[in-house]
Amino acid sequence: MHKFIASIKKEFLLLLRDPGGMIILFVMPIVLVLTITLIQDATFKSISSSTIEILLVDNDKGKLSDEIQKSFTEIDFLDPISVIDGVPLTETKASQLVASGAYQLAVVIPDRLSNDLEKQININITKILEEFSGEEDSLKIDMIKEKVSGKTVKLYFDPITQETFRNSVIFAVDKLIAKIETKSIYEVFEKELGESEGLKSFNRDHFVTYQQINPSLSGESIVPNSVQHNIPAWTLFAIFFMILPLSLNVVHEKRQGTFVRLETTPIRYATIIAGKAFLFLLVSVLQFTLILLLGIFVFPKLGLPILEIDNNLGLLYLVALSSGLASIGLGILLGTVFHTHEQAAPFGAVLIVLLAAIGGVWVPVFAMPETMQVIAKLSPMNWGLEAFYDCFLRKGSIIDILPEIGLLIGFFISTIVIAILYYEKKKTI
Repeated sequence: MHKFIASIKKEFLLLLRDPGGMIILFVMPIVLVLTITLIQDATFKSISSSTIEILLVDNDKGKLSDEIQKSFTEIDFLDPISVIDGVPLTETKASQLVASGAYQLAVVIPDRLSNDLEKQININITKILEEFSGEEDSLKIDMIKEKVSGKTVKLYFDPITQETFRNSVIFAVDKLIAKIETKSIYEVFEKELGESEGLKSFNRDHFVTYQQINPSLSGESIVPNSVQHNIPAWTLFAIFFMILPLSLNVVHEKRQGTFVRLETTPIRYATIIAGKAFLFLLVSVLQFTLILLLGIFVFPKLGLPILEIDNNLGLLYLVALSSGLASIGLGILLGTVFHTHEQAAPFGAVLIVLLAAIGGVWVPVFAMPETMQVIAKLSPMNWGLEAFYDCFLRKGSIIDILPEIGLLIGFFISTIVIAILYYEKKKTI
């Protein structure tokens, strides 16, 4: 037992003498979580809290374009601009402003949109009424035969705008045009049928409405926020970043000859790495605790949502411990296999980024191609992330996170066994 304690003491002293490693382990996670959460918080807030200025070019100048402009002002996240420096916008000018990055979006209403839409609606309704009444009116028949070409509302997007923003704008514009078109149809029907009280009593309110529900494993409805999304993902990234200082620690000891001196003493390699694993496991717990305190006490002072833990604190620490073990196992394996800092440092850094990318830390797994969704299941970061989400967002129980916990601990055991076998084999060569 004293050998194990001595090994822990040695690792503790080595860590204290490595200021760069201390920064990576404790300062970097706090800065990372704080920065990413501040940046992404706007995407989780109510869309009405942020307004985007857009350019609106009105080539129609009719009743319909007036309705469109009025409706645009009622869309919370869009602020339409039709005049700049006292000069009405043209399509060419709007295109140039969007291309330069000054604005993210320009909407161009085509010429004669109001007249042609009204004409097309009249044609359609006249055709319907003629078929129902069985009466023929030569003037109306000629009007039905008249062709009206379709109109195109152009949307100029800044190339840097994300696909989600493009889709939300297109959906909003499409819904807006459909609403105005439906209103126009009702008005033409009223005009054709006369002052019919029955028609005026039609209920034009939306019959189908939508209610957003976020179910959880506990049965309660949850409204997720940026903190609950970002803290699990980037805490996990920070925990796995232990791979870098840990693997370099092992490589450093091999290059200094520390392992050679230890081999002259009655101590096994398993005891040496057990000391490293124990100390870095404490580091992972301390990392996680600092980030939890950050989410509870610091984030609200910065205008961010508070981190809600509820009664899942024990489960959260269980996930953090399991993730820490998986990270430790991989770090020790890399340190055992590689012989120089030049080998371990770049490989470890790239591996961490790769595991985060395919594990869903940066891009949600459901948004990945089908092949990548399968590959994501092989990343230990994905196991830890899903377990954290089960606790933070889905309010799951220990039964719900047991599969991921088992995978993380199994990964730790496998990497440690491989590291020991590799070391023992290299020692006999």
